[in-house]
Amino acid sequence: MAKKKSASSRQERQVPANALFTTPISDRERRELPKIARQSDSEIDFSDAPPTEQPRPEVHVGRFYRPIKQLVSIRIDANVLAWYRGRGKRYQTRMNEVLRREMRTLSRGW
Repeated sequence: MAKKKSASSRQERQVPANALFTTPISDRERRELPKIARQSDSEIDFSDAPPTEQPRPEVHVGRFYRPIKQLVSIRIDANVLAWYRGRGKRYQTRMNEVLRREMRTLSRGW
């Protein structure tokens, strides 16, 4: 039996961010890349680069980024699961946040 699609709203087609925010580089720029890669940071001339601006406080950087989720089966101690479930709804989201924070901490030390 086919799954019924929701009639209330149509899901938007996802477009990769690199298709929206990057422009192809020219052949000249492509030839310059190895030369720039060999230079140290202090030797690179950034004078023609536009100044960077801090985002305004009302702008949420990464607000609409949603990482791809993958359904997995994982064994977790019963008391750990009970503790997370006892904190209310969205316990899986909180578990993911703790795992992500630990992943970032560990990757800095490697």
